[in-house]
Amino acid sequence: MKHWIIVASKDHLQRGVAGGFIQANHGKAAPLKRMQAGDWVMFYSPKLEYDKPEKLQCFTAIGKIADDEIYQHDMGGGFVPFRRNVTFLPAQDVSILPLINDLPSSKIRPIGVRCFDSELYRSRRKIFY
Repeated sequence: MKHWIIVASKDHLQRGVAGGFIQANHGKAAPLKRMQAGDWVMFYSPKLEYDKPEKLQCFTAIGKIADDEIYQHDMGGGFVPFRRNVTFLPAQDVSILPLINDLPSSKIRPIGVRCFDSELYRSRRKIFY
């Protein structure tokens, strides 16, 4: 079992939570292929809306990869991103700011998808529960 963080604006993430799926890196398949059923995924949202400057800087969702299926979904306009099914848990927004000093600086840089070690796994219980 691995633990991942996906960075996405909250408005984009909310679509995934409502539909029980994730997309990563603008619909790329590669990051999703590295995940397996049972892996945990945390979501960090630097902004409320993708195309607006208002900052959020919060962890906004947590879920578990539901199965091994990676599939494409036609969103129109020629955009057919890859997705995975996720079982989301109830969560509330949690600011990253008080946690900055507890996370290694190399793991805070802007990233699309990143796998974390068991130290973050233990931290997720403190963050969301």
